[in-house]
Amino acid sequence: MNIANKLTLSRVVMIPIFILLMIFEFGSLSFNQQIIPVSQFLAGIIFIVASVTDYLDGYLARKLNLVTSFGAFFDPMADKLLVIAAFILLIDKGVVPSWAVFIIIARELMVTGLRVLLATHDGKVMSAALPGKIKTFTQMFAIVFFLFNNFGLTLDIASIFFYICLFFTVYSGVDYFWNARFLFKEL
Repeated sequence: MNIANKLTLSRVVMIPIFILLMIFEFGSLSFNQQIIPVSQFLAGIIFIVASVTDYLDGYLARKLNLVTSFGAFFDPMADKLLVIAAFILLIDKGVVPSWAVFIIIARELMVTGLRVLLATHDGKVMSAALPGKIKTFTQMFAIVFFLFNNFGLTLDIASIFFYICLFFTVYSGVDYFWNARFLFKEL
């Protein structure tokens, strides 16, 4: 197993740790004039580390020519699981609206199905396009800002990133399906 795939697997292992820290709150600390549970602070650190491994595994896979079918499938899957877990837990904390998270999850499932369909149809792996990368970037930043209570800023940066991510969630989903419309001509 190469280093890029090990980083992907490490991200998968971090997900249950992140979830447990978000569920079982303990202690509190003052963070930039904000009171935040210690467990949520630690979950935020785990989320940041996991997000950095997302960048690193892709970078190393391309730079060192370590691209594998395993990585092409599990890297986006690990990202989706991490983001979905975070958003569901943020619904539970009353931070994000459930209707918006439903749209995000629905898009992720539909695009994953499209990837499988495309791979089955012609053996190609659908790479992330720019709108999908913007969606991922804004999702990650929204979650980090939510986890750290906007770092004490008066401007609600977390919500701004969240609604930008929601826009790019829909836009990129439509873009992926539009670019793969040839798969549906047989219907």
